[in-house]
Amino acid sequence: MAEPILAGVAESELGETPDRNWLDNAAIATVRALEDAGCSLADVDGVAVAGGDDYMPALVLSEYLDLDEPSFLEGTEIGGSSFEHFCGHVRDAMARGEADVVVVAYGSTSKTGPGRDRSLEETHPVDGFVRPTGLFRPPGAYAMAARRHMHEYGTTEEQLAEIAVATREWASMNPKAAQQEPITVDDVLESRQIAEPFNLLDCCLVSDGGGAVVLVSEEKAAELGVPEIAVAGVASTSTHRQDISEMPDMTTTGAAVTGPKAFAQAGITHDDVDVAEIYDSFTYTALVTLEDLGFCETGAGGEFVAGGTTAPGGELPMNTQGGGLSYCHPGHFGVFVLIEAARQLRGDYTGERQVDGAEIAVAHGTGGLLSSSSTVVLRREA
Repeated sequence: MAEPILAGVAESELGETPDRNWLDNAAIATVRALEDAGCSLADVDGVAVAGGDDYMPALVLSEYLDLDEPSFLEGTEIGGSSFEHFCGHVRDAMARGEADVVVVAYGSTSKTGPGRDRSLEETHPVDGFVRPTGLFRPPGAYAMAARRHMHEYGTTEEQLAEIAVATREWASMNPKAAQQEPITVDDVLESRQIAEPFNLLDCCLVSDGGGAVVLVSEEKAAELGVPEIAVAGVASTSTHRQDISEMPDMTTTGAAVTGPKAFAQAGITHDDVDVAEIYDSFTYTALVTLEDLGFCETGAGGEFVAGGTTAPGGELPMNTQGGGLSYCHPGHFGVFVLIEAARQLRGDYTGERQVDGAEIAVAHGTGGLLSSSSTVVLRREA
């Protein structure tokens, strides 16, 4: 099957954008990503959007950008993993000859916008079953899963903190990162407690902003002359919706299913992976995903991340832009892991932030309360 080429990536301004709505941020990121790819709005024949505060966001963005009757439209909403999931749908559409240039976009005003105080219970009445327990979500739900992992495998708060420390080290080299000051394990452990065992520095940021990637057919990529970053493998699944008590096993996510499938499609092994961009809504999210993707045994994530394994110079460079923990987190972080994976494979950076000779990247998105998982393998073609 033909492999889509990730030809352009971009963000809007990040942090606080009180003068914009989600659509503005998504549109700005889209136009910038098209410029990065050497395309124009007139070239776009497909749009995929998740999130946003409007009904049918793909149609809203298409109209806002005045696109000319796009032939491919996608708006499947599975949270932060939506954008990796879209890559598979785009691949199939391009194989059928339905599209040549597809924009995958996201925008949010999670920090300053009118929807920032909306609870999951207000959005989804069925979650009223959870409300009487007083569970603080999403941190409380993720904290329950982390505590279960600690009970089962002896994982420690110090080991979780290692992820935050390594991620901040990457962020210190990213001028776009919201938090750049280096931190220590003690800093993480001494930060304000949010939901045991999570302290403030175990938790992702809350940001405004948008991101977009442009996927093109192999023929269009040749025409544009862009570096060929191919979508070599894609897989998605879900284990439950929003009630964490419905998760079959809090110590195993859907990545245990999607990782092997995406790796097999791409024809790679873990030893082939040069860089990993892993959704990190919380330190535990990254740890359990590393296990489920097979980079270490189940229960061994704490030992695996100790000693700077995912930090600059480590065995598995991870979240090289600073991740959701230190770079940004406008609600659905999945589009940003694709952006950074592409930049690493293109060799966009200099110095220690650039993973030397990176040819294979894994980008993984997580949605909901560890609910959905999508894995993408990107490969730089010669």
